Amino acid sequence: MADDVAVPAVAIGPAPDPLLEDAVRRGGARLSPFESADALVWTAGPIGFPDPLPDNIRWVQLDSAGVEQWFDAKLITPDTPIMWTSAAGAFAATVAEHALTLLLAGVRALPEHMAARTWRQHDFYSKVGTLRGAMVAMVGAGGIGRALIPMLASLGADVIAVNRSGSPVPGAIETLPTTRLNEVWPRADHFVIGAPATSATHHLVSGAELAQMKSTSWVINVARGSLIDTDALVQALRNGSIGGAGLDVTDPEPLPDGHPLWELPNVIITPHDSNPPSVRPPAFADHVALNVTRFVAGERLTALIDPVVGY
Repeated sequence: MADDVAVPAVAIGPAPDPLLEDAVRRGGARLSPFESADALVWTAGPIGFPDPLPDNIRWVQLDSAGVEQWFDAKLITPDTPIMWTSAAGAFAATVAEHALTLLLAGVRALPEHMAARTWRQHDFYSKVGTLRGAMVAMVGAGGIGRALIPMLASLGADVIAVNRSGSPVPGAIETLPTTRLNEVWPRADHFVIGAPATSATHHLVSGAELAQMKSTSWVINVARGSLIDTDALVQALRNGSIGGAGLDVTDPEPLPDGHPLWELPNVIITPHDSNPPSVRPPAFADHVALNVTRFVAGERLTALIDPVVGY
């Protein structure tokens, strides 16, 4: 019994979840009521979250990769005494697959092909491109970027990665820190936006950045809509200064009926479903099992949220 008591205890809230209960056991911890747990796996949003947390809770695992709503709710603050982790990386492969689909569809002019109702072969000769030999900039090269790079490499594309530190990203031919992001816009052929949404990344892509891109560039956003200035994007798409945009996220979101983005032929919009509910539970359970294993061993947790930086 003494050995059992020494094993860290994890609570799951706000409701029981057999898949996550199994993940906790796989990680080597024991399940416990919230009042006596060392850690909490939370599967809902900020509304209803127990605040303040009791002193016994040392770590909270959230089930989303984006955590801006938790900062907005003042639940994660710079002086927080506990560790918080997100689900960043848990769904990376699925979202990367979606990003590649959007990019490849755009480069191959599939939106216009699918809209055509007559044989227009010669019209498309100048519009259909390839990723072979292309330079793709991964702006925000976290889990999604790391999953996407080998997919792009298999098609013959090179990747410039951009991250906060500039630490080399495996598979990228070059990694730049965000302080050198301005060098990327005129260099790359296409762009995948995967950065977190913070005050510093609001409208990361605006009119000035779009103006530096090539007229054949496609911009893919699978992160958050606020990273792109929507009005500037619409203008760039209308005047042909870029090739097109593939958007799984928009600003505003949901995108209202009648919005100009719906009418443009060089836009692909998917309703924030790059990470569909059908694949989330097992992927998140594996993420939880990995972090519980690290928690039990006293190791650094994955997807640790920096309360000062904001993600």
